[in-house]
Amino acid sequence: MFSDTVEYALRAVIHLAHEAPAARTTAQIAEATKVPREYLAKILQGLAKKGIVQTQRGVGGGVSLAKPPGELTILDVVNAVDPIVRLNTCPLGLPNHGTHLCPLHKRMDAAMATVEKAFRDSTLAEVLADPSTSSVPLCDGSGKTQTLKLRRKP
Repeated sequence: MFSDTVEYALRAVIHLAHEAPAARTTAQIAEATKVPREYLAKILQGLAKKGIVQTQRGVGGGVSLAKPPGELTILDVVNAVDPIVRLNTCPLGLPNHGTHLCPLHKRMDAAMATVEKAFRDSTLAEVLADPSTSSVPLCDGSGKTQTLKLRRKP
């Protein structure tokens, strides 16, 4: 349902949210998220253009979130890299449907509306703090769950 680009972008920003406000290099993010470095670099460029992340060159530079994790939603990230497409008119262009969706396309649009709402209602901070599961959003690559400690601001 979602592209690799969306998955990789979400992994990257969740990692950055965990490390916030510290900056990380593309290499560090790629290693932590198991995203191919070259592909990640392109994704991060797109996220920077959309104001999701910020980059700084030089010593102490790297990539960091442009806003606090509590102010960025999953929807912000998804729409920055591969926007959710809603159906407003018949995607087949059938003249007898006009602006009215057929029963199938109504249901497809309703499903996308549900996803859109769920993503709009979920901040990066909430994803990291979710107590409903013992697993964490990222793993260490060995198949074992990695324990991520949340950093609390004083």
